[in-house]
Parts: sequence; structure tokens; C-alpha cells
Amino acid sequence: MKSNGINVQNLVKKFSSITAVDDLSFTVNAGELFGLLGPNGAGKTTTINILIGLLKPTSGKAVVGGYDVLKDARHLRSIIGVCPQEPAYYTYLTGQENVELFGNLHHMPKNILKNRAQDLIEKIGLGEDAKRKAGDYSGGMIRRISLVMALINDPDIAFLDEPTVAMDPQSRRAVWQFIRDLKTQGKTVILTTHYIEEAEALCDRVGIIDNGKLIALNTPKALLAEHNVENLEEVFIKITGRKIREEV
Repeated sequence: MKSNGINVQNLVKKFSSITAVDDLSFTVNAGELFGLLGPNGAGKTTTINILIGLLKPTSGKAVVGGYDVLKDARHLRSIIGVCPQEPAYYTYLTGQENVELFGNLHHMPKNILKNRAQDLIEKIGLGEDAKRKAGDYSGGMIRRISLVMALINDPDIAFLDEPTVAMDPQSRRAVWQFIRDLKTQGKTVILTTHYIEEAEALCDRVGIIDNGKLIALNTPKALLAEHNVENLEEVFIKITGRKIREEV
């Protein structure tokens, strides 16, 4: 039986003269909700893209759910769900049609697909909106339907890259509960976010990365105690001298 854990060892990714991921090592336990924090350009999305098999690392190794991301990409795709930072969807299809299209790509039986789509759509708070064309959706609604599309195949491991961007506070809180439910189902979740309160509310542990390097790793509570601060933003400031999220 394959483990749902993730093991990253000395991962490096270079783009010409730029090192986006710099000797990164960490482990995510099976069933853990693990947060990756860091400013824009820190290497979070590059790391995710390596772990889901979209990018080849320059060096190092990553094993996701028991599968080597380089050697077992085909099997890897069958156990993961991905909510990317830049949503991919068809504007001329309804939200539900987009979800069902992704389910068909996973060769899901029609009755299972229909029931799971309806269940997830209701849980994410879209309801009747799922019957509207996705081209008419707000940014927050697009993020929510993207989450459903990522999870329609009932993956063992979910990668959620900035899933609550463009959401109002009420919608964000609803999605938090949706993400918590994944953990209660025993799924392993990697979450990237700029929202410090989101990481503190959801994550079992967080890894903070900057310039491609892991600079802190622990539970949110332990990191606050270690650095004698009140939130994870202050942890980052104390280590680096700057903020995770730039002021707009």
C-alpha cells in the first residue's frame, strides 16, 4: 500500500542563472495539512510544479504518495488533485460542465461523477451558480469552482496553490471549512497562501521559504513561541527583515 506522504530531498531548480528552488528538503506526513509560506518569487509555485510532475528538477529527489515524480509521473497523476494559481477553465461552459469535463478526463463513472460533482458544488457554496456560464463568474467564484475541479477525482493528495485569492472574507471562511474537511477525510494537503491568518487557522505545520530556501519549519504555535511573536508574518520579518506580503 502506498503512503500518502511527501518526501522532498535536496531539491534544486535553476532557470538559466536564476535558482528558483535551492537545496529544499522537507517531509509532509500522510494526512497532514502542510502550508508553504513565502513572498512572491520565493519558489512556492515552482516547488508545487515539480511535485505534481509539471517541471523537472535540476537535481534532488521528490517522492509523492510513494511515486517518484520523475520516474512515475503517470501513476502520480492518478492520486493527486491540483488547484493551480492560475485557474484553467472554459468560459463558455457552466461551472458544473467544467467540473464534469475534468471528471470525464479522469474516466470517472457517470453516476459517481454526477453525485460527487453535486456534493462538492453544494459544499463549496455555489449551488445554482454552477448552472451559469463560468465566463460570468467573479474571481472568487472561479477559485471555488477550480477547487471542485481539482478534487472531483477524490485524490489522496491535494495541492492548493493560493486557493482563496480574490475571495471576500465570508467566502474565504467557507473555503477554509471545505479545506478542513479534506483533512478529516484523511487526505494529505499542501497549501500555499499569502494570508497569514489562513495558514495559522488551517495548517498542522508550515514551511517558510525565501529565495528558494527553507528558512523555518514547525507548527504555527511552535514558531510563534520560538520567535516570541504574535503571528507568522512577524516570524518572517524577524528572520528576513521584511514582510511576506508586500503592501498594495
